[in-house]
Amino acid sequence: MKRIAAVVLAAGLSRRMGVNKLTLSLDGKPVIRHALDSIAASRLAGTTIVLGHEAGAVQAALAGVAAHFVVNEDFAGGLSTSLKAGLAALAPDMDGAMIFLGDMPDIAPDLIDRMIAAFNPDAGRAIVVPKRDGRRGHPVLWGRQFFAAISRKAQGDSGAKNLLEQQAAFIAEVQADSDGVLRDLDTPDDFSRRAGTNETV
Repeated sequence: MKRIAAVVLAAGLSRRMGVNKLTLSLDGKPVIRHALDSIAASRLAGTTIVLGHEAGAVQAALAGVAAHFVVNEDFAGGLSTSLKAGLAALAPDMDGAMIFLGDMPDIAPDLIDRMIAAFNPDAGRAIVVPKRDGRRGHPVLWGRQFFAAISRKAQGDSGAKNLLEQQAAFIAEVQADSDGVLRDLDTPDDFSRRAGTNETV
């Protein structure tokens, strides 16, 4: 089994939510905690969390989590700056990194493990993406061979999307069992729908 690290991007400004969405309480725990609990229950071999906006509050919401925390001072430059910071902080013995968005609370440990099992750079499967109803989602697993290219080419809030489109020959798709791979919490309406209540932010 290849050694895959989790990189959790948790530095954003939450502009559309109006408050820090990662620290909002959802199902009895902070939004960011859901992703970390799934990671802990999976076969991922270590976790790096990239902080930025309200770093102290987000780290406090993750008290007790076994992870390496990195602060991205350039977080206002977009998601790509956090992606680069997270990859740069990984141990050299990691074969790849699974990139998580901190505002996606419904990524199942089973899906994570199936993505790790599908990863095989020697067989041409050096990037693994989840797919649901014909749409690709998150998290995305990148082999180490792409880290340098991501660091050079990722820009703004699009992250490594353009690079992903250029590397179709290396992509393996894993079918997801739920819409969690497509659902993030960007707005108060997103949060209310996921919470299943009339609760507002």
